[in-house]
Amino acid sequence: MTAIHTVNLDRSWWSRHGGAVTVWSLRALLVAALLVGWELAADRWFDITFTSRPSDIWTRLVQWQQDGTLWSNTWITVQEIVYGFVVGAVAGAVTGFLLASAPALYRVLDPFVMALYAIPKVALAPLFIVWFGIGMHMKVLLAAATVFFLVFLNTAAGVREVDRGLIDAVRLMGGGRRDIMIKVVVPSSMTGLLTGLKVAIPYALIGAVIGELVASNRGLGYLINDAAAQFDTAGVFATLAVLSVIAALLNLVVGLLDRRAGRWKPMGADR
Repeated sequence: MTAIHTVNLDRSWWSRHGGAVTVWSLRALLVAALLVGWELAADRWFDITFTSRPSDIWTRLVQWQQDGTLWSNTWITVQEIVYGFVVGAVAGAVTGFLLASAPALYRVLDPFVMALYAIPKVALAPLFIVWFGIGMHMKVLLAAATVFFLVFLNTAAGVREVDRGLIDAVRLMGGGRRDIMIKVVVPSSMTGLLTGLKVAIPYALIGAVIGELVASNRGLGYLINDAAAQFDTAGVFATLAVLSVIAALLNLVVGLLDRRAGRWKPMGADR
C-alpha cells in the first residue's frame, strides 16, 4: 500500500492576507483622495451651499454626537431596519415555501403576487400612513413589505427547482411526504432562501428610510428632511454618511450569508 505523505505549507502572513490588505489599502487611499479633493475644491470650484465640504460634515457629526441627536435617531432607524427585515423575511420564507409546495395554488396566485411586487414601495407609504400613522410601525411594515417579496420569490424559486429525481429516489426508498420535505425540499431550497435574505438586507434599509422621508418626526430620514428644510447641506451629507456606514455593515452581513449559502451548493455548481 502506498503511503500518503502530507506537506505542511509554511505560508507567511503576507501570502495569506496580502491580497486583502492590498484591496483595503487601495480603498482607503481612494476614499482619502476623494475627501481631500472635495475639501480643496469646495468653495473654489463648487458652491458649498450645495456641496458642503468634509470638514463641515465632520463638525456636524461631532455636534450631533455630543448633543445626542445622532445616536437617538440612528438607533430608531436601526430598529426599523432590523424589525422590518425579520418580519418580512419570516413572512416571505413561510409564504414562499407553502405556496411553492402547492403548484396549482401557486399558478393561480403568481400573477397577483407579481402585480403587487411591481408596485413601487414608496407609493405604499401614504396608504401605510393612513393605516398605521407616522410612528415606528409604519416604517417597520414598509421595510417588511419591501423585504417580503424578495425573500418570497427566491424561496419559491428554490422550492420549485428541487430535483425531481431526488424526490423519486426518496419515494423508492419508502420515504413519505414528511421525509421528502425534511430531507429533500428544505435542504435543496435553502440556497434560494439564503439568496433572498442576502438580496433583501439592503432593501430593509431603503424601506425604512423611505418611510422616514415621507412622514416622520425621528430617525435618519427625518434628519435628512429637517436639515434640507434649513438648507443645512452639511447635515444632509452627515446623515448620508451615517447611512453609508450602516449599509457597509449590512454588506458585511450579506457576505456572511453568501458564504453560508455556499455550503448548500452542490460541488461544481459554480463551474
